[in-house]
Amino acid sequence: MADPKILQTFPNPQPGRDYVIEHTHHEFTSLCPITGHPDFADITVRYVADQTCVELKSLKLYLHAYRNEGIFFEAVTNRICDDLGAVLRPRRLTVISDWKARGGFTSVITAEWQPKRKPRSGR
Repeated sequence: MADPKILQTFPNPQPGRDYVIEHTHHEFTSLCPITGHPDFADITVRYVADQTCVELKSLKLYLHAYRNEGIFFEAVTNRICDDLGAVLRPRRLTVISDWKARGGFTSVITAEWQPKRKPRSGR
């Protein structure tokens, strides 16, 4: 299983500005948990940083850790989103997995992360 502790960050050089950072990894691989066959995807991470940005080598190592893991498309996309959200605490984060055709189907899964809001105090 991919360990989010692999992910490293560095200080956002412009924390006072909202700007979009987009990274696409074209060599993502995991395994179908039913058949054991490999699944291939482009993984796009799009976010507006708050205080930190993700370091790309660590992101690559994190994504490569899924190569031998049996996991459904939906689960891996949401796990990547949750792990990056927890590490980066960005203002906004979207993870898109665009899966190569298998069995005549292509799939695109989109997960969004938002900071947890503090509950309002009751009256």
